[in-house]
Amino acid sequence: MKLRQVKDSQITATLSLLVIAMMAGPMAVADDSGWYIGANAGQSRATIDNDRITRNLLGSGFTTNALTNDDRDIGYKLYGGYQFNRYFALEGGYFNLGKFGYTAYTTPQGSLTGEIKLQGVNLDVVGLWPITDKFSLFGRVGVNYAKAQDQFVGTGAVLVTNPSPSARDTNYKFGVGAQYALTESLDVRAEVERYRINDAVGNKGDIDLISAGLVYRFGQKAREPALVPVAAAPLAAIPAHVVEQQEPKKVTLSADSLFDFNKSVVKPAGKRELDQLARDLNGTDYDQIMVIGHTDRIGSHAYNLKLSTRRAEAVKDYLISSGQIPAHKISAKGVDGADPVTKPGDCVGSKATPALIACLQPDRRVEVDVSGTK
Repeated sequence: MKLRQVKDSQITATLSLLVIAMMAGPMAVADDSGWYIGANAGQSRATIDNDRITRNLLGSGFTTNALTNDDRDIGYKLYGGYQFNRYFALEGGYFNLGKFGYTAYTTPQGSLTGEIKLQGVNLDVVGLWPITDKFSLFGRVGVNYAKAQDQFVGTGAVLVTNPSPSARDTNYKFGVGAQYALTESLDVRAEVERYRINDAVGNKGDIDLISAGLVYRFGQKAREPALVPVAAAPLAAIPAHVVEQQEPKKVTLSADSLFDFNKSVVKPAGKRELDQLARDLNGTDYDQIMVIGHTDRIGSHAYNLKLSTRRAEAVKDYLISSGQIPAHKISAKGVDGADPVTKPGDCVGSKATPALIACLQPDRRVEVDVSGTK
């Protein structure tokens, strides 16, 4: 029995449907690195090489009158991994692709039934492409070490000399998929993978697994409910004298101009603000830059601390990646909503209404403390 490739058009169409289905709701991937575990289940597919079966039987003196295939089954996998950053992870686990088979009816009268079961372990490199804070696409490539267990049964004139051959071998695998963060700790994932497999009688082929599942991330706190974004006023120009004084100076950037509400990915308008800041710092003999993230008082202390830290780190990372700020001269921290600009009584209420969100806009900010001289 030989397994052939399932048509690429089937894979492409299936993946397109999975991505469209996941993008139908609010979308965004967790920023944080860390360990995770997961489980997927779905349909595994193979194509039985009927021509080869017929030729082999004919070489043994049998004419094939009819042939039936069992080329689909339920497959699943259990896995764990470590995500190093928003773009890269290493993942390994166990997979069971199910079983596939055929029955050929012959003249002289008899039949030959063949079946293969496939399971093994794998190790993959995973590359992620964040689309929003919660939604991302990913691709994987790796190796699988699989056990193929064959079973052959003959009836009538068909005799089988080796009814239960088995083999183990290492081959490649690859796949693509999409995932959506339901909470900080729980993702839903859908993907299509291709496993290169050797059977136990010298044939090679591909098994495709189309699956969906859940991923649990360790050390993550529950995400606060999403709030309605409010348009921010444009950021005022940074005063030229900020970097001309000997004393430490502070530049305050509106968080709403850098990020979408309740998010920590720098948006295009925010990148332009940071580019301008980097240009103003050009030529400054500064000793240290401290980036401090602030949130408003809406939400829990733990969540706001995490959000303000992620925002400060995002600003720091962008200034470093722009190539203008040395990494050893810049650091970042978050202080949540503990140091508001607004005064007590300025913004009444605790419920996250659009009016309260707009009133607390000055509290949502990123401060850049620069120590140096022009």
